[in-house]
Formats: sequence, structure tokens, C-alpha cells
Amino acid sequence: MNKRVFAVGLISLLAASGAHGGDAAKGQQLVETNCVRCHGSEVYTRPDHKVTSLPGLEKQVQRCEQMLGLTWFDEDIGNAATYLNQAYYKFKQSP
Repeated sequence: MNKRVFAVGLISLLAASGAHGGDAAKGQQLVETNCVRCHGSEVYTRPDHKVTSLPGLEKQVQRCEQMLGLTWFDEDIGNAATYLNQAYYKFKQSP
């Protein structure tokens, strides 16, 4: 595989996963519209929360999206995870 194809694929993967940050404002709207149906912010602030990393947060957002029967794009999941991370979790993002 040539380096250019690999680099383009890696950049696309990182953008889709939200690893370099999503739109927190759009994420906040998604969380406030959908996630509070099941729980309030206490699930994000409790000391024994199960999410321990940014990739884990993105996976949890995706699981919740699927359980609610939503049809979010990967970008939406990344945006919601970015908002939750900025507002509650404070995981370091890779540069």
C-alpha cells in the first residue's frame, strides 16, 4: 500500500470517528434532544461511570444511539461524544 493511500485512509477514519474533535454545539443539541429521555446528567458525573476513555465514550454513544433506534451518522456520534467529553469527561484528545 502506498503511503498516500494509507494517509488518506487514516485521515478519513480519524475524521469519521471524531478522534480529532467534532462539533460540540451540534453534539449538545443531539444529547439534549435524545439522551435525556433515558437519564439526566448524573450518569456522566457519577464517580463510578463505566466510560474510561474517548474511544470508549464514542462506543457508548453509539450503543445508546442504537438502543434508541436513532439513525445518526458517524459524524453525529462524534459530535455527541465531543460535547460529552468537553462538558463532563475531559479525556485528552490525540493531536
